[in-house]
Amino acid sequence: MNTVIVPKGYRSSLDLYETQKAIALTKRIFQDNLIGMLGLQRVSAPLMVIESSGLNDGLNGTERPVDFDIPAAGCRASIVHSLAKWKRMALSKYGFSAGRGLYTDMNAIRRDEDSLDNIHSVYVDQWDWEKIITEEQRNTEYLRQTVKTIVGCICDTQEALMNIYPVLSHRLEKNVVFITSEELLQKYPDKSPKERELLISREYGTVFISQIGCRLSDGSVHDGRAPDYDDWSLNGDIIFYNELLDIPFEVSSMGIRVNKESLLSQLHERGCDEWVNKPFHRALLNGELPQTIGGGIGQSRLCMLIMNKAHIGEVQSSVWDRETERICAENGIILL
Repeated sequence: MNTVIVPKGYRSSLDLYETQKAIALTKRIFQDNLIGMLGLQRVSAPLMVIESSGLNDGLNGTERPVDFDIPAAGCRASIVHSLAKWKRMALSKYGFSAGRGLYTDMNAIRRDEDSLDNIHSVYVDQWDWEKIITEEQRNTEYLRQTVKTIVGCICDTQEALMNIYPVLSHRLEKNVVFITSEELLQKYPDKSPKERELLISREYGTVFISQIGCRLSDGSVHDGRAPDYDDWSLNGDIIFYNELLDIPFEVSSMGIRVNKESLLSQLHERGCDEWVNKPFHRALLNGELPQTIGGGIGQSRLCMLIMNKAHIGEVQSSVWDRETERICAENGIILL
């Protein structure tokens, strides 16, 4: 069901012209901050991949990619959901070394979003990044250090925008609280995963919920994750509290990637053992791919958060249902 939260008395702090300028500034400043702090190099990335390659990400395992035939190539291709597996292969192919990484502008179509609301759109744009790490860096401490760096880049970007646009007055919390999905369950045992995220983000402002995808003590999972890119013991989501909408606001899903052992274990848990025959999975199991950490950072979501917008459609052009368009038009939420 599509729903729209309308903040009482909402009016955008920036008009359409200033919004477009602020979007460009936000993206440029954050991108420069990120590549400097993480040691990243921009690369070109595919909009589509061959279906049989196994490179497209399964997300929660239920989303259907937009796929089509290419007669001239004699194959079928699908629009990427994200580039988690492709990036890892690219790092190997392009000759990156430990401590260096890549980033790219990723554009996707996710037609099976459960709902189109204030923060979910069929159109997805994000910075996809991936970095080679050593075996010794496959640990929680390195993951947390990277999370703090990304949150710092976000807050520094917001500070720069606030200096240019003083009307943007709501500051994000720079200090990150780390909590596992199991600890979150124990803290709020009678709440749903989304309710837990709201309560913890309200309390602390900025949180990193880790170990997403693994089975919790009550038999549930906090949220779905494909079994073949993140190591479920070394991943998580960066979530800010969005005061305007009173919601937990995820800007990044990220993690240290699977090694041979965690890949086989997670494939088996999800009943996907046959995936080992796909090219990507064979390369990983044969030791042909580097150890990496990576993730995606939503471009439109980041702009929306920093500019204190009520709807993601105010910072990106997408497709919405008529009821969403009506509600937004009647309440001063101008969709691009």
